[in-house]
Amino acid sequence: MIQNIARGMMIVMACSLILGTAVGCGAKEEKAQTAKPVMAPGPAETVTPVAALPAVQPAVSENKTDDTGIAVEVDGVKMMKAQLNSAMQQKLAQLKDQIPPASLEQAKTEIRKGLIDEFVMLTVLKKELAAKKVIAGEKEITEVLESMKAQLPAGKTMDDLLKKNGIDMAKIREDIGMNIKMDKLVKQELGGKIKVTDKEISEFYEKNKEKFTTPESVHARHLLVAKVPEDTDKTKADKKVKAEGLQKKLVAGADFADLAAKNSDCPSKEKGGDLGTFTRGQMVKPFEDAAFSQQKNVIGPVVETDFGFHIIQVLEHQSAQIGKLDGEAKKRITAFLERQKQQIAFEGMVKRLKAGANILVYGK
Repeated sequence: MIQNIARGMMIVMACSLILGTAVGCGAKEEKAQTAKPVMAPGPAETVTPVAALPAVQPAVSENKTDDTGIAVEVDGVKMMKAQLNSAMQQKLAQLKDQIPPASLEQAKTEIRKGLIDEFVMLTVLKKELAAKKVIAGEKEITEVLESMKAQLPAGKTMDDLLKKNGIDMAKIREDIGMNIKMDKLVKQELGGKIKVTDKEISEFYEKNKEKFTTPESVHARHLLVAKVPEDTDKTKADKKVKAEGLQKKLVAGADFADLAAKNSDCPSKEKGGDLGTFTRGQMVKPFEDAAFSQQKNVIGPVVETDFGFHIIQVLEHQSAQIGKLDGEAKKRITAFLERQKQQIAFEGMVKRLKAGANILVYGK
């Protein structure tokens, strides 16, 4: 994330990641969503190609604890040590729960390198943008913002998203503008529209068929008699008996949705116990094993998990399938390969710009 200059676009991606979040019984159990063919994203699948630059060599050895003077200079544009140290402290604060004490010094070194690399990259790119008079119009920026708002889940606002990511509206507009300009600059570097041939698409598909696999999935509903930490052995036994009684009613022909609505302790009771479609790894193991082994429409035996006692009915069971190279697959592959070519062009452009710049890094 340190090297990604398009923080506005990163928020777009963060926004898309939280779409579709379900409220469930707890933990993994209710994470139900429609299974789709998977094409695993790679480094080139970011919105704007951004390369991690090699650190330039220090020009002058200074006391690294000194907070005065220049940290890095690129064609006369300076980043002061106080700025660098402040940025490092902010990043360390954000990552404090993720860095083991034994790795702190190494983390500081990597964070410092990343911040310096980012400054060098931004500086040479801004100079190139100015030289080529590349601009981003307010209309273009607003269109991106509106697209972001349209992806927000119900009940969430743009203010919520900005607060969560520690960024204000002025800054996000600035970052989106930079992202738009970078897209234009990369296209100029490529000499216009990026071309992906049918041969490239076919070759990618043949080498990556597993990425187009629709995983095995189950559409199921359940009725839950929940357990709580305070339950005694007798209470648990009574709850199991209750679940077994409900299971017998269902086997005898009782309406599942009606019985779940009146007796289930899971929020899914509002939908007749329907959990939607889920794949392996999304439910707790005992529940998953039962759901994926049951026959369609059969009322299964009572299954116990940490959440309680479940009665499961499988409505649909789809086996894993490898997707065909159809129009949708070609579209996705084309977009992926276009971004990959953008990445390569971006890296080449930055390397060229750095080679022509006067870069000095002070200290270690």
